Amino acid sequence: MRTTRRQFIKLSAATGGVLAFGTRSVTLFAEKSVKPLRILILGGTGFTGPYQVRYALSRGHKVATFNRGKTHPGELPNEVEQLIGDRNGRLDALKNRQWDVAIDNPTTLPAWVRDAAQILKGYVFISTISVYGEVKTGPGESAPTEKYEGADSYKETLEAMKAGGYKTYGPLKALSEKEAEKWFPGKTLIIRPGLIVGPRDETDRFTYWPIRIDRGGEVLAPGSPDDPVQFIDSRDLAEWTIRMVENRETGIYNATGPAKPLGIGEMLDGTKAALKSDAKFTWVSEEFLTAQKVEPWSDMPVWTGKESGLARAKIDRALSKGLTFRPLAETARDTLAWFKSLPQDRQAKLRAGLTLDREREVLDAWKKKL
Repeated sequence: MRTTRRQFIKLSAATGGVLAFGTRSVTLFAEKSVKPLRILILGGTGFTGPYQVRYALSRGHKVATFNRGKTHPGELPNEVEQLIGDRNGRLDALKNRQWDVAIDNPTTLPAWVRDAAQILKGYVFISTISVYGEVKTGPGESAPTEKYEGADSYKETLEAMKAGGYKTYGPLKALSEKEAEKWFPGKTLIIRPGLIVGPRDETDRFTYWPIRIDRGGEVLAPGSPDDPVQFIDSRDLAEWTIRMVENRETGIYNATGPAKPLGIGEMLDGTKAALKSDAKFTWVSEEFLTAQKVEPWSDMPVWTGKESGLARAKIDRALSKGLTFRPLAETARDTLAWFKSLPQDRQAKLRAGLTLDREREVLDAWKKKL
């Protein structure tokens, strides 16, 4: 187990979903739903949530959000009913209300699922591909998930998970899936996204590459150009989730992309072309990077190195249900534009990837070795 994998998880927004419904389905790709749904989004102001909100509204649904009111206040459209509370016991705003489905974006703790299930009748739980743990082969939906080995999962807290280096993150997500299935038997849809990228990603996973390539010059490229990578634009994930809600789908789905295998070399070249950059890639072997203590995921985002199973998740089931992907060029350009719109102090220090000085140091060492 690489500690940097846990560090990466610490930066990640965990996403996916469990759904339970009480009405019939509508056409998947309709401009507007045949019958508008009442959708509650738990969270809704972070990374994927705002895209879910706007897409749902565009398709004629009525949307409410439930959160603490602390993240990006005042950002959501006026049409959204904004309910204030806290998953740690302050659920009064949800009582005596009815929605066709709730989409739960932020939950990691099984107790949060249990408590919400006492009030809600339809449920979408957001899970993650990290339930599979450190796999060496591409996991399908039937692959084993991590096992929780703590004393009492219902007493777990986010603070304890963070203090433990996020080692319980995957196991708790897996238990939360089971908790949702227990309360909504036979009516659940579990979505397990991989690496979620694009505008609004405050972790700078993937963002590192458009930023670094846009700066141009010699760029350290990790491993081999053929090393597999997987990721999904948060907008594609959000929109597909809403369409799955409309169709009352059930079952388990990995949700990452692209549709066909992609190597890190093709990803970097595509980003360079999209940004019209003069960057030149110098490929450095994984063995040398390991010796230099340059790690996959954190120092070289998106790239998994030898842990290639993390970048080969099987997505056939999601594709069969209409999961689609916008072009890499669009994600790269939009991510760069979003990042450049942030305050200068935020832009001054990326939260993932190598600093320019460290990159130069490793490149110089690589050239001396050759």
